[in-house]
Amino acid sequence: MPQMAPLNWLTLMIFFIFTFLIFNILNYYFFMYKNSSSFKTKKIIKLNWKW
Repeated sequence: MPQMAPLNWLTLMIFFIFTFLIFNILNYYFFMYKNSSSFKTKKIIKLNWKW
């Protein structure tokens, strides 16, 4: 039925926007940044040059 096509487009658009928002919210709020311990245990070797 061509008369119902805009309603189908509207529901599809709402469905895809909703899934896009859910996908972005899940990726943004549930992303856990892993702190590597290499930054804490990085040793600085200081060389005193005698010129």
